[in-house]
Amino acid sequence: MIKDILFSDFGEKLAGRSGILQLMDDLGKPLPAGIPAYRLGGGNPARIPAVETAYRRSMQNMLSDGESFENVLAHYDAPQGRVSFIEAVAEYFSRTYGWKIGPENVAVTNGSQSAFFYLFNLFSGTYDSAIGHGYRKNIVFPLVPEYVGYADQGIEPDTFVGIPASYVYYPDHTFKYFINFDLLESYLAAHPETGAMCVSRPTNPTGNVLTDTEIKRLAALAARYNIPLFIDNAYGVPFPDIIFTGDAAPYWDENVVLSMSLSKIGLPSLRTGIIIADSRIITALSNLNAIAALASGSLGQALAESLIKSGELVDLAQTAVRPFYEERSKQAQQWIREFFADGDYAVHRSEGSIFLWLLLKDLRISSRELYAKLKSRGVITVPGEYFFFGSDDITSHEHYDKCLRINYSCPGDEVREGLRIISELYKENRL
Repeated sequence: MIKDILFSDFGEKLAGRSGILQLMDDLGKPLPAGIPAYRLGGGNPARIPAVETAYRRSMQNMLSDGESFENVLAHYDAPQGRVSFIEAVAEYFSRTYGWKIGPENVAVTNGSQSAFFYLFNLFSGTYDSAIGHGYRKNIVFPLVPEYVGYADQGIEPDTFVGIPASYVYYPDHTFKYFINFDLLESYLAAHPETGAMCVSRPTNPTGNVLTDTEIKRLAALAARYNIPLFIDNAYGVPFPDIIFTGDAAPYWDENVVLSMSLSKIGLPSLRTGIIIADSRIITALSNLNAIAALASGSLGQALAESLIKSGELVDLAQTAVRPFYEERSKQAQQWIREFFADGDYAVHRSEGSIFLWLLLKDLRISSRELYAKLKSRGVITVPGEYFFFGSDDITSHEHYDKCLRINYSCPGDEVREGLRIISELYKENRL
């Protein structure tokens, strides 16, 4: 037996505890016997029959087509991805939106989570060989709170810089975050070491959707400072299209790295991320993927390829996926209004994604402490502190330890009872 196992700095950083580890553990590990589970945490999408029927039909077609199924299982694809799938993606987006892209602009990774690990570390950290000894770059998040899964992905320390969101309260117990463009532009002007910017659209955790105007303004800033803008489109248009506003068209230009995923349109376990970017970035991602993973999984690509080619996947997003989540969001907000009626609370305006961001202004304990109390009652949420990162003074944000991220995609009775228990414990722990 090894007496002392010592990990490198890399190992200590990435093999330790993290917010995303807690989130995924809560998804996969059972609660103690006898405690009913109300799983309002994690990012598991709902099972939507129309989507599952389409994938089942795609699988049946594969099984009945000679050795197609065996060939998918028995052969590695190229590190860039499955050639026919990449061609289908490039053709769909160039034809539908007029983007000047071809297969050389598309890569597939084992989910968008791994794609961002690659991207963040390609554009941040030490640049000894490229620029000069000791030069370091970082990644800027223009709208924090931002996705917990990014927070620990930098290999080197101090990789990320978060620009705290501004916000507006509304009379109906809702509020909305906005990019503080003055603060963002001042930071970029004063920090040439910025390597890239990154936003999620819709924003995870809040369900905020950056408008077309905001996205184009960010892209213009990226062009001005000669850096890429990463857009995490895991919940966005055209699929899975979990966006409830009308001002969020797909956007790509040569300064944008657009990340998409099949996870929220029915294939979370098959880990299929799609990246659209400058061909030089695609080459770098493919080379990195060869080292880290040899190739990406083939089955998700094979199942979705014909659905993308025919446009059926986008039709399903519009007719089945988006209406499902929009109705679930409205119902969950109605339950919050019912259970929290006398509380000092606010819900971020639900513009997309599968989450509600609940702000409990007069919470006497931290949201982490509330999370622990809720877990003992079987209610799994995600405490808000994990989503505030990238700035020394981010803990001073008024919302830092007063928020919960709530996934409303599980069955309605489970969501309703989970929200009722949250309100009960909140009332016991108010100022």
